[in-house]
Amino acid sequence: MNVLKFGGTSVGSAQNIRKVVEILSVTEKPKIVVLSAMSGVTNLLVSLNQASIDKDSAQITNVLEQLQAKHFEAIEDLFTAENQPETKAQIETFVAALKDIATGGRTLTTYAELVTYGETMLTWMFSKFLDQEQVANVLLNASTFMNVGTVENPNIDSVSESLLPQLEQNPSQLYITQGFVCRDERGSLATLKRGGSDFSATIIAAAVSAAGVQIWTDIDGLHNNDPRYVEGTNPIEHLTYNEAAELAYFGAKILHPQTVAPVIDRDIPVWLKNTFEPSAPGTKISNEYHNRGLKAISAKDGITAIKIKSNRMLGAHGFLRTIFEVFDRHETSIDMITTSEVAISLTIDDTAHLKAIMTELSVIAEVTVEEDHSIICIVGENLIADHESYKAFGILNSIPVRMIAYGGSNNNISLLVPTREKISALQYLNAQLFQLEGAIA
Repeated sequence: MNVLKFGGTSVGSAQNIRKVVEILSVTEKPKIVVLSAMSGVTNLLVSLNQASIDKDSAQITNVLEQLQAKHFEAIEDLFTAENQPETKAQIETFVAALKDIATGGRTLTTYAELVTYGETMLTWMFSKFLDQEQVANVLLNASTFMNVGTVENPNIDSVSESLLPQLEQNPSQLYITQGFVCRDERGSLATLKRGGSDFSATIIAAAVSAAGVQIWTDIDGLHNNDPRYVEGTNPIEHLTYNEAAELAYFGAKILHPQTVAPVIDRDIPVWLKNTFEPSAPGTKISNEYHNRGLKAISAKDGITAIKIKSNRMLGAHGFLRTIFEVFDRHETSIDMITTSEVAISLTIDDTAHLKAIMTELSVIAEVTVEEDHSIICIVGENLIADHESYKAFGILNSIPVRMIAYGGSNNNISLLVPTREKISALQYLNAQLFQLEGAIA
């Protein structure tokens, strides 16, 4: 069994859906196919949720009309004239259900019910298109088996206990299901957060002990730098799980940050492939070591730096614990941390509880907050032993680096820079680190 995930761009139009079907026809069987909503649909559903909160009936109607029109356009291209009425009628039923949710009383699950409907509509339509093309398939409802509990530590055994009986009861060479959808520790409908369909795929792969996972996007693998800002980047042929996890967490958009976690201990390889260039090799992520040292650079935006200064208490026993407990109470993770004799600097990417954190910290220290920063992450297996890594620090001559984290991980050097300097930093590091012959795996 293999698990294949296709993102929103891959299923964003009738033409692209046909490409996906072509890929399915030549990939190994049996397989479970995990699909995102059509590109742009989840954004519309998020706006529908806000309109529901605001009780904005005009906006609710507007969003529902856009959703229906987008799916009708694909139906008119994909389906025969004979099959269009039934298919459109079902989309109308879905849209009517969305309206009922949006205009009904708000509950704890209303957000999840609304924003996951894109996957529901797309997978139903996709399965029906396969039926029309005489491709046997079984449509699975992810909400009946994705009992992950907590997103941070998904319960793979629970997913397996629910999913495997469904596969046995409905034998097929091709299963279709939704990404992004899950159930929380209370059994309530929830989401794996934006971009979470990658995570869905690896959770499912772990649950069924799959031979491999393929994540299909519109990029030919994970590049050694961000191709949006840097010219001449190259896809990386091989990455270890640790390298991929570091790059995903620190901003590599092609991969959800938690994607590789479920498959590491089970040694299930993950391939990143391009839907629009299926013959391209892409990137393989596994426990294989092809070479050590420098591999890639990524950047994570939306970072806030917090400087905590206290001449009186910094060296006192328990002071650091007191600081970390503040962040723990407010469920706010720390990305980077550096210390000196008189101050601690750290970064966060979630400012939802920043005001409360500041209030508590200001009782014991002088606190300064700096927003609009980016973490530049340089990644490679055993990078800190790479004799060429010193070239990264030449950046100090031309770009104001706020913090440096070196040695916390053997595979990562992180630099904090103002976001306005991010592109310059990526381009500088690319020139310094990737001008070497054979630096990439």
